[in-house]
Amino acid sequence: MEHHSGRQSDARPRPLSPSGPATHGPGQRADEVDLLTPGASRYRWVVLGIAIFTQATSAFFVQGIGAMGVHLQNDLNLSTAQLGLLLSAAQLLPLVGLLVAGELLDHFSERWVVGAGACVVAVGLFMGSAAPGYTALLLALLVVGAGYSTVQPGGSKSVASWFNANQRGFAMGIRQAGLPLGAAIASAVLPLIAVAYGWRATLVAGGLVALLGAGVFMGFYRRPPARAASQDGAAPASLKAQLGARLQMLREPSMAKIMLSGTALVSVQCGVGILTVLYLHETASVAAGTAALVLVMSQGAGVVGRICLAAYSDRGGSGRYVTVVTCMIAVVGGMAVLMTPAGRSPVVAGFVFVWLGFFGLGWYGPWVAYVTESAPPGRTGFALGLAMSVNQIAIVLMPPLLGLLKDVTGSFTPPWVLLCALTIVALTVTARGELRAPARSAATSDERDTVRPHGSRKETSA
Repeated sequence: MEHHSGRQSDARPRPLSPSGPATHGPGQRADEVDLLTPGASRYRWVVLGIAIFTQATSAFFVQGIGAMGVHLQNDLNLSTAQLGLLLSAAQLLPLVGLLVAGELLDHFSERWVVGAGACVVAVGLFMGSAAPGYTALLLALLVVGAGYSTVQPGGSKSVASWFNANQRGFAMGIRQAGLPLGAAIASAVLPLIAVAYGWRATLVAGGLVALLGAGVFMGFYRRPPARAASQDGAAPASLKAQLGARLQMLREPSMAKIMLSGTALVSVQCGVGILTVLYLHETASVAAGTAALVLVMSQGAGVVGRICLAAYSDRGGSGRYVTVVTCMIAVVGGMAVLMTPAGRSPVVAGFVFVWLGFFGLGWYGPWVAYVTESAPPGRTGFALGLAMSVNQIAIVLMPPLLGLLKDVTGSFTPPWVLLCALTIVALTVTARGELRAPARSAATSDERDTVRPHGSRKETSA
């Protein structure tokens, strides 16, 4: 799907639509707008800021559940499995909700889709604060997950529409860094609220924060003017044509690369979040408090990675997906070290988890930028929703699966082996396509060079 040449602009992914959009200048798609005017150039940073803020506020409570584990277990008399189910409940409905959100984003403004979703998150959390017991709290978190389904793809699409290709990866990286930053703040604040006012107050606080994010997004977000005008004048396609376009998208090689790499790397991301503290404490004999500090450092490295790797994908001449391939290679190497005797050293293990944080969390910035640039015009929302819903399957299944492997075998090696195997399969399948693309491009170029404009062979000197 990708065409490689000496120019950076040709390294960008082609749209998934077979016909593809016309280009308006190097690396610019027809559905992109000129965002270099002074007003637009300034306001796009406002859009980026509100997208980060809404992402962090909508995920605020769910990201802080782990930090409140002791309080929730004591107050609700929960087992560890029941506590884990609270996390799964908030992630379950996005399996379908992301696809629905993608369709909505292709037909309505992000301003209202994202804002309404964040309001649903707030309503779900307010309902949870009044829940009479554990089952009712689970149902409330299902509502929270349904609302959050619009925030992730909607925020990504809003940023992508305001930034041209030469800065889109950097902007996506900054925007995606908002989630781990919000998680860090929630982990620090929510336990304090739980101690002072009880667990119900944490849901009220989370609801108020989500409502604030909804108000900010609906109040400040605007479409790029040229894009709004072009969409307002577009004739709606028939239902048959829309279904055909979506089926065609599923058959495209770029979508296979997106799904395979996303599933593998989000599984690694889950593994880092779940196993870091346990591994350091049990295998490297690190104190629990110090192990938690290493996890914070790993998450901080992920914040840096999401920004730096995405920015590099803007400047690198080999294309965004090569950055994703680099991340897959890096995480396989890091997990391989953890399976050796060297991985039992506290210093080595700590360094490896920071390494895994940088690449195992940092991949998301260039990956999301690749998804948005691979989507055909008018189908960005669906492409984001589809890709993220596939990732969501791994997010729901991997935490209990990795924990079960550890419990059954009594070792961390099987979880690392599983994550390595998934990543190697994705790397092998998708990197093979990356290597073939330049060869096909070179062959096509050579064929053009040997043919005259009127079809005759060009004479060459001996």
